[in-house]
Amino acid sequence: MTTLDQPTATAPTPVTSGDRPVRRELGVANALSHGFLLIWGLLTVLPLLWMFISSFKTNGEILADPWGLPGALHLDNWARAWTGAHIGRYFLNSLVVVTGSVSLTMLMGATAAYVFARYEFRGRQVVYYLFVGGLMFPVFLALVPLFFVVRNAGLFNTWLGLTLVYAAYSLPFTVFFLTAFFRTLPTSVAEAALVDGCGHFRLFFRVMLPMARPGLISVAIFNFLSHWNQFLLPQVLLQGDESKWMLAQGLFALSVSQGYAGDYARLFAGLSIAVLPVLAIYVAFQRQVQSGLTAGQLK
Repeated sequence: MTTLDQPTATAPTPVTSGDRPVRRELGVANALSHGFLLIWGLLTVLPLLWMFISSFKTNGEILADPWGLPGALHLDNWARAWTGAHIGRYFLNSLVVVTGSVSLTMLMGATAAYVFARYEFRGRQVVYYLFVGGLMFPVFLALVPLFFVVRNAGLFNTWLGLTLVYAAYSLPFTVFFLTAFFRTLPTSVAEAALVDGCGHFRLFFRVMLPMARPGLISVAIFNFLSHWNQFLLPQVLLQGDESKWMLAQGLFALSVSQGYAGDYARLFAGLSIAVLPVLAIYVAFQRQVQSGLTAGQLK
């Protein structure tokens, strides 16, 4: 008696053709994202490049051929903006105030963020959300009460009052960012330092702050950019005495005066002087900024 041979089951062969649409979609997405970044980069770089080139032209060249190159480098435009328009004085004023405000913001913000991230105490979440809630209130909302508070405190038209206001408005973002960053730092290092006899203050300043350096640099740069470009707060809190003006106030006055006078070369030179510190700081610390932004998301 013979039996029919049963067909043996074979494993299905994987279909590789289905991977092609996925790869094609990923390629299209990458091309669109790179194209968008390229357009965004051009929209950002080209106006800055045009401003720098125009700062070396004469007023006649700017009006006759605004998109052309200068016939010669007229460095006297920068000298006239630095001295004649008092941009040098406003530059130094802003440097003093911003240095003090960023230092105060980082010290207070890092201390508060470290406590929120590493210590458990009653009401910790409530206080933390009060800090973070400050991100929801724009500067415009508090200009009138802020004016009276600063004036009644005897700090109106002073650099100290402006420095304290800068630091107060930057604390919510600083605490929010650094709290998440301090939580990513290894707990074992802090525990080992405490076992070795390191106190809490020494642990914070000698161990935790050096470990949090990428995050501190990132937040410090963002605060510097915010304070350096601030116009509304100095305009409200520094009035009358032009010798105490910030750089944004000086540029605003220069744009008005030179717009009527037709001295656009000096205006572009003043704008270039204001932009140079921002570009220099970002170019010098761009790797720290990128590492700080990504390290706070990894744990």
